[in-house]
Amino acid sequence: MLVLASSSPYRRQLLERLRLPFAICAPQVDEAAHSGESARETALRLAHAKAQAVARRYPHGLIIGSDQVAVLDATPLGKPGTHAAALAQLQLVRGRPVVFHTALCLLDASTGRSQIEEIATRVRFRDYTDAQAVRYLELDEPYDCAGSAKIEALGVALVDRVESHDPTALIGLPLIALVSMLQRAGVEVL
Repeated sequence: MLVLASSSPYRRQLLERLRLPFAICAPQVDEAAHSGESARETALRLAHAKAQAVARRYPHGLIIGSDQVAVLDATPLGKPGTHAAALAQLQLVRGRPVVFHTALCLLDASTGRSQIEEIATRVRFRDYTDAQAVRYLELDEPYDCAGSAKIEALGVALVDRVESHDPTALIGLPLIALVSMLQRAGVEVL
């Protein structure tokens, strides 16, 4: 049984693209970064922790854990939560590159073996105006998205360039990497 360890509607929608049956279970994991931990390390640790947390409920499942941490220079950009925080983030990233570290873990709960990978996506934001940022926030309401922009929606208008070998990583679930992991675990998508 395939289980997505996430309450994210974005990850659910991405996993549905593979047309495999799966269950969803929200992990109960503290997502705070540890002191001295890099964004990449945080994402990898949390993806694994989410899969482990859900594996307790599905001891014979293949558990998919994923986490994403966005970073501007050395500053992590969390989910803004509010309009004011999202506007502040969009003003901060305007005209600058942000790296989104998306980690993926596939845990075979019956054996305890896990596959884990991090995919970095570099996004350069356009030099948009404050009025454009406000208008975007009113239309897309990306308050649950790190970096305050939904690339799969109108947020693409704020982006100048995206560099990644897995385009779905930016949305939160790297499907190219997941298909490879599933194949190694004996699950054929096609």
